Amino acid sequence: QTSLYINITYVTALARSKHIRQFHLTSHTQVTVRDALNQAMDEELERDERVFLLGEEVAQYDGAYKVSRGLWKKYGDKRIIDTPISEMGFAGIAVGAAMAGLRPICEFMTFNFSMQAIDQVINSAAKTYYMSAGLQPVPIVFRGPNGASAGVAAQHSQCFAAWYSHCPGLKVLSPWSAEDAKGLLKSAIRDDNPVVVLENELMYGVAFELSDEAQSKDFVIPIGKAKIERPGNHVTLVAHSRMVGFCLDAAAVLAKEGVECEVINLRTIRPLDTDTIEASIMKTNHLISVEGGWPQFGVGAEICARIMEGPAFNYLDAPAIRVTGVDIPMPYAKILEDNSVPQIKDIIFSVKKTLNM
Repeated sequence: QTSLYINITYVTALARSKHIRQFHLTSHTQVTVRDALNQAMDEELERDERVFLLGEEVAQYDGAYKVSRGLWKKYGDKRIIDTPISEMGFAGIAVGAAMAGLRPICEFMTFNFSMQAIDQVINSAAKTYYMSAGLQPVPIVFRGPNGASAGVAAQHSQCFAAWYSHCPGLKVLSPWSAEDAKGLLKSAIRDDNPVVVLENELMYGVAFELSDEAQSKDFVIPIGKAKIERPGNHVTLVAHSRMVGFCLDAAAVLAKEGVECEVINLRTIRPLDTDTIEASIMKTNHLISVEGGWPQFGVGAEICARIMEGPAFNYLDAPAIRVTGVDIPMPYAKILEDNSVPQIKDIIFSVKKTLNM
């Protein structure tokens, strides 16, 4: 549905939107993250007959989160494959298929279940190209929802960004917007290395404007490059996945108090775009990292370590601060859950703390 029509209802809806802040008199389409991922897979399945999707309920049920809606009817049993509830088994099948020359997309219903298959992801997929002296590539995508959802307690709520980005041989992507989701997934499918794509269940239904460029079948986002979502000159906020939206909301509040935050959307966790972060710090002289995962050995910890070891450290006017999930298994009770993941108020508090406001 092309949003060229301009009326009071549309303008009001835009004004109320948490994630879309700019209004352009150009042809843009409202696309959810779910549909952007679906478009990416559809286009790549059509483009390359070696691509196929497998996982639990991805075919006849259209996917547990409807990300693969319509693909089974279009491409059939051979390329959209329902699997038993056995992550170790179907991840192994997918890795073997990649070694044999196909390009599988292996969906985990949630990345918490990928722990059942972590030997296949790490030992079979990530290390084989190196161990074969470059003779055996493993072009595979592992994708699915990652991080905290809502009301699913400790065993279904953790972020695997730090887990998988710790391992050489893997590329790890963490999209936020519909553009991120489409462009990064297409790049992942075309890459000759194993790529982990960490989506977020709570973002699937969120709609973003998708430009004409992003709607093209040739649109891809380069792996390893962050995006500055909002320029600023007082403090650098670095985040990935759902926390990018939280940072933009916090930045909008702080702007009313005269504080201009530069918000960086990492997009890729491994390889990490340190250059973009350093360039921003050299301008703002302050750094805050924001993530939904646990603090110890997390993405923010790695960012802080790299900044301390690199040229941007001398530009910091205050210590770098991490805003993270609380260092506990996720509680079930909603009030406790809300206090276990970063909120907008926590980001605002940290910005004021680092700026000594």
